[in-house]
Amino acid sequence: MEAEKKSWGVSDAGAWGMNVISSVGIILTNKQLMSSGGFAFTFATTLTGFHFAVTALVGFISNSTGYTRSKHVPWWELLWFSVIANVSITGMNLSLMLNSVGFYQITKLSMIPVVCVMEWILHDKHYSKEVKLSVMVVVIGVGVCTVTDVKVNAKGFMCACVAVLATSMQQISIGSLQTKYSIGAFELLSKTAPIQALSLLIFGPFIDYYLTGNLVSDYMKTSSSGAIFFILLSCSLAVFCNISQYLCIGRFSAVSFQVLGHMKTICVLTLGWLLFDSELTFKNILGMLVAIVGMVIYSWAVEVEKGDIKGSPLVKNSLTEEELNLLKDGIEEQPVKDYKLGESKQVLDI
Repeated sequence: MEAEKKSWGVSDAGAWGMNVISSVGIILTNKQLMSSGGFAFTFATTLTGFHFAVTALVGFISNSTGYTRSKHVPWWELLWFSVIANVSITGMNLSLMLNSVGFYQITKLSMIPVVCVMEWILHDKHYSKEVKLSVMVVVIGVGVCTVTDVKVNAKGFMCACVAVLATSMQQISIGSLQTKYSIGAFELLSKTAPIQALSLLIFGPFIDYYLTGNLVSDYMKTSSSGAIFFILLSCSLAVFCNISQYLCIGRFSAVSFQVLGHMKTICVLTLGWLLFDSELTFKNILGMLVAIVGMVIYSWAVEVEKGDIKGSPLVKNSLTEEELNLLKDGIEEQPVKDYKLGESKQVLDI
């Protein structure tokens, strides 16, 4: 039993590590790919379509070679999930274009309380005071180190609201679909990635043209080998990023993914300072420290909450005396008289 717990602990740490490393890696790669000082590839929605196309290809190869098995999930649920996910991507891109970077960061921070409220509405999930307090500390810490100027307009505000709601719904749905259909993270991703890739590659160039005024086809005609390399690198990292996101949300929760996911923000700020000479002020450092403290408190609070649930008298770990008597009476009425209560309990896996 102890070995089983240990292996799960390593797997959980591996999932988080994969997500943090791949996410930070893809952010730094995209910074070089999309910045004016880099390769000036400004077609974010189309790039995301490339990401899901490569992910879909990896999933197809995995299923074809028998490495993974494809489980049945209703088509309409896959389509609904893909629509929500694509609305999230498009909404975030529009929000970043129409609003200031400061307000964009606020919309990302607002996802934590929005996810909490949506899980409470959809799944009647409740959170302890310790968890709520730790979430507030994380939000304050990340807000201090990332939010600067805050400018917003009506269109930008609407796009931000749509993006936050769609992203929150998407992350909750990942865990729900995995639980509902007993499907693994990669199997679910391999089913949704082709739908997202097809739709983003069809509509993405038009969205990017609206955002930038440039055509991705014109860029690709004159692109350098360096730009192609970074596009391929971004797609490769996206496969690990997508898989690890599904793994983390499937094992933990959308709230945990959001809270600990802000560690990526801290890593990006630190690596930006080390690699790109970005400014790192006392305000940034103070915010990082507060956020880290909040994450530590959150991890402790979740463990306390799990312990309370396990020790709660409402959790039914065994049958009541009345249920045992009813079960015994039912067994005695069967033609086979040699059953014992202990054996029946084992057979029925109670």
